[in-house]
Amino acid sequence: MRMMFGLVLVIGLALAGAAVYMAQGYISQTQTALERERQMRAKTGPLVEVYVVNKPKNYGEVLAKEDVQLIYWPQNALPETIFRKEEDLFPNGGKELRYVTRQMEKYDPILAVKVTEPGQPAGLTGQLAKGMRAFAIKVDVASGVSGFVQPGDRVDIYWTGTGASSSEGEANEFTRLIESGVRIIAVDQTADNGSGGAMVARTVTVAASPEVVARLAQAQATGGLALSLVGVGDDTVNGKIEVDQKGLFGIEQTAEVAAPAAEKVCTIRTRKGSELVETPVACTN
Repeated sequence: MRMMFGLVLVIGLALAGAAVYMAQGYISQTQTALERERQMRAKTGPLVEVYVVNKPKNYGEVLAKEDVQLIYWPQNALPETIFRKEEDLFPNGGKELRYVTRQMEKYDPILAVKVTEPGQPAGLTGQLAKGMRAFAIKVDVASGVSGFVQPGDRVDIYWTGTGASSSEGEANEFTRLIESGVRIIAVDQTADNGSGGAMVARTVTVAASPEVVARLAQAQATGGLALSLVGVGDDTVNGKIEVDQKGLFGIEQTAEVAAPAAEKVCTIRTRKGSELVETPVACTN
């Protein structure tokens, strides 16, 4: 009986030791996982809820409440125009609809630049700031930067035609930079820049002030327009740029050299009989 009791005691102690060992291992793993999570949170910072789309949305589609959901996003990496509150994304209970202006994939964050203002359509009128107008420019493969211009890009516009060159004042064919950093709001029939690929366009639509629109209309009617793509973040202001045929081929204008004036000779005519004699004398004037 005592042997049985002792055996049970030994088995109980062994089981208790194994349980303690397993518990220590579990606690150690839990502490390690918690430490890793603390280190990760220290790197990412606190998380906040933001609105994203829960399915792909294309240009011009209505953004409804069932198209969005909340996910957690690092607070220190939030875009400036992201939506975090439902009343900001859908004011007045969603009575005034928003439309998608840029293609979005599933779980893309919803930014103010990707949707219209409440009640505003997704057409070109939604792309125009106050006081700006839309103007279409005819282009081809060469003048349209081989189809690589997209809505949202900025371009310099050059005019080529025949007119009076500013340097010589005579009729001459030349190219001049007429507008710099003009924003493109549409290519052909699309105002969405989510396509990403090159597209041979026939027209591009730019946003410009009425005065610039008048300049572009006159330039397009009297010559040819060509676009030059401006790099992202390039805020360089170009001055007056003009190249004519003479400057292109290095032809210099030669000035005509006037012939030296002939020396003035004064004479006195004297008649001797039937002969007329001329005698040189000093000129008085």
